[in-house]
Amino acid sequence: MPTVAIVGGGPAGLSAGLFTAKNGLETVVFDTDETWMHKAHLFNYLGVRSLGGDEFMTIARGQAEDRGVDLRMGEEVTEVAQSGDGFTVTTEEGEYDARYVVFATGTDTDLPEQLGCEVDDEGLVDVDLSMQTSVENAYATGAMIRNQEWQAVISAGDGGAAALDILSDEKGEHFHDFDTPADVPSLSDLPDEEVEDDEE
Repeated sequence: MPTVAIVGGGPAGLSAGLFTAKNGLETVVFDTDETWMHKAHLFNYLGVRSLGGDEFMTIARGQAEDRGVDLRMGEEVTEVAQSGDGFTVTTEEGEYDARYVVFATGTDTDLPEQLGCEVDDEGLVDVDLSMQTSVENAYATGAMIRNQEWQAVISAGDGGAAALDILSDEKGEHFHDFDTPADVPSLSDLPDEEVEDDEE
């Protein structure tokens, strides 16, 4: 059973998954590959001088999987419902129980609305500063919470904020994901494909 189920595999979803998985929480990301990143070219993403959206997604997915994310490409989520102390996520392939759910589906608010998350007059999902919705342990990120602010680095930050709140809740204290050089795997520890991407 995953601890964290993330619906959407763009910058917000992968960022949330990267943080939760690398810090020991079983994490599944459902990705239908409909991210707007396929139409992007990044010049304004901090730390990236120039990178095509498709290439960014390849690197980001590989990074998330390398850190432990169970990436379910092409597996569409059809329903998210509260169940016991968590949620049941239903896909075309089956059902998954998770303690937390993160919605990262761009402007599509259907699933959080079906779950009962509060939505404002503009059709945006209401969240607090940690991206938590009105439904406990359900989070919303990116374009569904920000009117017309469709920006990859903002979405990734939203995903990171949701992940840190989940990690803090799980650990019972404020959690800080801060790696030092001694914590970072060397290039020789990474798969060849990621090493090539990093060196380009």
